[in-house]
Amino acid sequence: MSRRQLPAPELFQAAVNGDRSALARLLSLIERGDDDARTIGRLAYPLSGSGYTVGLTGAPGAGKSTLTSSLIGHLRAQDLEIAVLAIDPSSPFTGGAILGDRVRMQDHATDPGVFIRSMATRGHLGGLSLATPEAVRVLDAIGRKWILVETVGVGQVEVEVAGKADTTIVVVNPGWGDSVQANKAGLMEIADVFVINKADRKGVEETSRDLMQMLDLSDLPHDTWRPPIIPTTGTTGQGVPELWDAVLAHREYAESSGDLRERRAFRLREELREIVATRLGRRARQICSGERWDQLTDAVVERSTDPWTAADEMLAAVDA
Repeated sequence: MSRRQLPAPELFQAAVNGDRSALARLLSLIERGDDDARTIGRLAYPLSGSGYTVGLTGAPGAGKSTLTSSLIGHLRAQDLEIAVLAIDPSSPFTGGAILGDRVRMQDHATDPGVFIRSMATRGHLGGLSLATPEAVRVLDAIGRKWILVETVGVGQVEVEVAGKADTTIVVVNPGWGDSVQANKAGLMEIADVFVINKADRKGVEETSRDLMQMLDLSDLPHDTWRPPIIPTTGTTGQGVPELWDAVLAHREYAESSGDLRERRAFRLREELREIVATRLGRRARQICSGERWDQLTDAVVERSTDPWTAADEMLAAVDA
């Protein structure tokens, strides 16, 4: 029987046993977001909780994929196994993930200690906000201790996804100070580590100074984590060991302070809320059809009743 024909529980067990093609199929089912995705989520949850997620976000062209590739090399040199989720925009033609990130990381594609997957918003009823944590949970459940989540931009969705990591790296380039000022509200809220990538260019000191001023103005309490600023050059790997040291330092702080537990609890509550909202949304689409729905909408259009009264009647039928 082919992987496409295997039921979700058998696919999941095969992935736990190390079958990479089964894992790829599981993630495809998660992206689709139907009943199989819920089955996979139920199987993965009890086995998850020991993996650590590092998010990377920043403007397009900041060099995140090259930096991620260098990070993978650094971690593999320490014999650490890694999974990478590259969160891509959906192709306007196929709805699939654009594979540029995997192309840039192709040096690691044949390494059994590295699993790289591009994900898009296609199909999943809850979008990336639900598909991403479910995919991370599966990678955690099969035993990947380090999971990197790279997003392609600093739009609302991308920042939201990256900000749900245990440690979030915000990547900027030299001379990006004005843009940082313009975007600091979203970035400052999620950044645990700032990276000035392409540090072989001019303007590193000025950008570092801008970031430090932003941190000074953010009124961070003295006893909380202050994001370090790490210059790197992704193409050469310069600064990558220091970047990883900063990630480890943040993990140590988050674990010892209780911040990690609080973050994960908050994320689970938000995920539960989104699951409920998504399923209610699906139910709402189902009830907003049929003969009675048509009658009520006609009554609203004809102004013989108001939208709130019509909605109350539809909802009363659901509650009955």
